[in-house]
Amino acid sequence: MATCSSSLSHHLLCTHLQSHYSSSSKQNTNSSSMLNKSQNVTRNRFKTLLKSSPKKNTSTSLDTSPRKQTVKRLDGPGPTRFSLSDSFSLIVSRLREGFKVDELGSEIWSIALPAALALAADPITSLVDTAFVGHLGSVELAAVGVSVSVFNLVSKLFNVPLLNITTSFVAEEQTLNSQGNRDSSQIGDDYVVEQQGKKLLPSVSTSLALAASLGIAEAVALSFGSGFLINILGIPADSPMRVPAENFLTLRAFGAPPIVIALAAQGSFRGFMDTKTPLYAIGAGNLLNAILDVILIFLFHFGVSGAAVATVISEYLIAFILLWKLSGKVELISPNIDGRRIVRYLKSGGLLIGRTIAVLLIMTLSTSLAAREGPIPMAGHQICIEVWLAVSLLTDALALAGQALLAGGYSQGNYEQARQVVFRLLQIGSITGIGLAGFLFLGFGALSHLFTTDSEVLKIAWSGILFVAGSQPMNALAFVLDGLYYGVSDFGYAAYSMILVAAISSIFLLVAAPVFGLAGIWAGLFLFMTLRVVVGLWRLGTKSGPWEMVWSETEMEQK
Repeated sequence: MATCSSSLSHHLLCTHLQSHYSSSSKQNTNSSSMLNKSQNVTRNRFKTLLKSSPKKNTSTSLDTSPRKQTVKRLDGPGPTRFSLSDSFSLIVSRLREGFKVDELGSEIWSIALPAALALAADPITSLVDTAFVGHLGSVELAAVGVSVSVFNLVSKLFNVPLLNITTSFVAEEQTLNSQGNRDSSQIGDDYVVEQQGKKLLPSVSTSLALAASLGIAEAVALSFGSGFLINILGIPADSPMRVPAENFLTLRAFGAPPIVIALAAQGSFRGFMDTKTPLYAIGAGNLLNAILDVILIFLFHFGVSGAAVATVISEYLIAFILLWKLSGKVELISPNIDGRRIVRYLKSGGLLIGRTIAVLLIMTLSTSLAAREGPIPMAGHQICIEVWLAVSLLTDALALAGQALLAGGYSQGNYEQARQVVFRLLQIGSITGIGLAGFLFLGFGALSHLFTTDSEVLKIAWSGILFVAGSQPMNALAFVLDGLYYGVSDFGYAAYSMILVAAISSIFLLVAAPVFGLAGIWAGLFLFMTLRVVVGLWRLGTKSGPWEMVWSETEMEQK
C-alpha cells in the first residue's frame, strides 16, 4: 500500500513538471516524444535537487545498508505522507522480517544487556539487605520494609523522570556534537566545544545541577518528615516498628543527594550509549554495601542503623565513581547557566512526574484490591507481581537502548536511521516478549517456590500464570514504546496518554475486582498494558507530533 502511494506521488510529480516545462516550449504533437521529454526533465530536476541540497553526516555505526539518497518533498499536488492504514501496513510488514542479528541489532543488545544487569543489581542488593536485617528479628525487618517503601516511592516519583530526560537530552547533544565536531556546529544558543580534550555539554551540567538541588530537597524532606511519612503508612506511635522505622528512614535520607546525582550521571552515560560504566560502578557500590552490612550489623551491633549507614556509604561510592569517570569525558560545570534549558528540563520532568503518578496509582489500587481478598490471595498476588515486574527489567533495558539510539538519529535529522531503530526495536521487543512468555510458562512453578512453601499460596500464584506469562509480549511492546516516546522527546503524549489509560484501567479494576476477585485484578492490569500498546502504536501510525518529522521524508535509492 505504501508502494502504491509512492508510485502515485511520482506520477503526479512527473505530470506537474511536464506541464511546467511544456508551457515554455513548443507543443509536441507526438505523445511518446512528450512523455520522454518530461521524464528527462524529471530526472534532471531530481539530480539538481540532490546536488544542491546540503548533505548530512549520517555515517554512523547504525548504517547497515548501502547509502541512500534522501529526497525532500517538492511543492506539488502529489501526496507526500502515508495514510494511517499505510502506516500500520508498513509497521506490520517490517515486523514480519523477524529478529535479525545485524549491526543495529547487535548495537541495541550491547546497550541493553549491561543496562539490564545494572537494573537487576538494585533488587538483588535489596534482597541481600533484607536477608541480613531479617536475622535481627521480625520487627526490624518490618520496620526496614516500611522505610524502604517510603524512600522508593519518593525516588520513583522524582528521580526516574530526571534519569529519562537526561538520557534523551544528552544523546541529542552528543550526536549533534559528533556531527558538527569538524565545523564547530551550534546547538541552540550553546556551542558545544572541547576544552583540554573534554566536551562541554550543557545538558550534562544542567542535569547534575538539578540533581544536586533535588537530592538536597529530598534529604531535608525525608529527614525532618520521617515521622509524618510513617504516620501516612498507618504505623502508630506505640508500634514496636515505629522507632526503628524512623531511625532507618532518617539515616537513609542522607543518601538521597548521591542517589539523584548518580542517576543523573547514569543518564549522561546512557546518552553516550555507555551502559557498562554504570554497571561497574553499581556493582562496586553494592559489593561494598554487602561487606559493610556484615561489619556494621553483626560486628559492631548497630542493627537497623548499621544497615542504613552501609547503604548510604555505598551510594556515595557509586556517585563518586560515576562523576569521576564522567569528568574525564565532559566538563561537569558549565560556565553559563541557560534558564531556558532549565525550564525545558522542569517542563519535561513535570510531565513525566504526572505519568509516574498515574502508574503508581494503578499499581497501588491493584495491591489494595488484592489485599481485600484476604492474606492468602494477597500473598499469591504479590508473588505474581514480583515475578511480573522482575522479568520486565530486560524489556525496560531494551527501551533504554532504543531511547538513546533514536534520540541520536532524530536530533541530527537522520530520519531513515530513526525509522530503522523504531522497526528493529519493535521486532526485538516482540520476539523478547514471546521468549519471556515461554520461559515463564515453563519455569513459573519453580520461581514461585522461591518465595514460599505454603501450598495454598502457591495454588493462588499458579492460577495467575496466564497473567504473568501471557502478558509478557504486551509488556515488552509497552516498555519499548516508552523508550520510543522518550527518544523523540514526546513527553507530553507519553504523560497524557498514560493518565487516560490509567483512568480507564482503574474503572475496570473497581468494577471487575469485586466480581471476579484476583482474576479481575489481573485482567485489569493486562488491560492497562494493552491500552499502553494501543495508544503507542496509534501515535506511530498517525505520525503526529514529533513523529511527523520521522515519517516526512521518503527514501529513494540512487540509480
